[in-house]
Amino acid sequence: MKYLIVVAHPDDEVLGAGASIRKWSQNGDIVDIAIMCTEAKARAFRPKDNELEADTNTSIEFLGVHKKYEATFPNIEMNTVPHIKLVQFIESAIYESEPDVIITHHSADTNNDHMMTSMACQEAIRLFQRQSTIKPISEFWFMEVGSATDWCLNSAMNAFRPNVYVEVGKGGVDAKIKALGMYRGVMRPYPHPRSNEAMEGLAAWRGSQIGCMYAEAFECAMRRI
Repeated sequence: MKYLIVVAHPDDEVLGAGASIRKWSQNGDIVDIAIMCTEAKARAFRPKDNELEADTNTSIEFLGVHKKYEATFPNIEMNTVPHIKLVQFIESAIYESEPDVIITHHSADTNNDHMMTSMACQEAIRLFQRQSTIKPISEFWFMEVGSATDWCLNSAMNAFRPNVYVEVGKGGVDAKIKALGMYRGVMRPYPHPRSNEAMEGLAAWRGSQIGCMYAEAFECAMRRI
């Protein structure tokens, strides 16, 4: 199985699917990531450019990511970029990665870049309709990112509703927390959603929903049988 995870910023891939990435890669699946805004200029406690790049590489290598695709769209200003440019970057990653499953942010995330990434990804997955040589994807999922997906305040939009769960075990949760800790300046003390306790608690809650100890949750928006 080949997965492509399309995220707005470095560390979103860990927050949304870090334990699953680790599990899939250890099982022999291929996981690629596409990052829309690698510079993350507006991030609080942001390290230097070379440090952030090093942190990203260290974290995704630990999780077992196969390949990284990078763009430098403006942080928290992605809505100012022509939609087609966002779509074309994701399409280029799809063209090279040839994924079976694409995972991205939920379109109701309060973070502007997450929403723009999600909308562009929803457009890009139709690439096979425009180019007959492109393999259609089998599934399209949304993931949840703490402090963004949970802040769905616009009642006109559907909130994140998980219907796919990946059992990850305590080892998977520990690996996720370790990978996120490789990003300097990202972790926060409890009760912040990006604390060790909150991430383990969320995994435990998602696991309890399906009868296991720990899980990551996703929403499958499209499946081709």
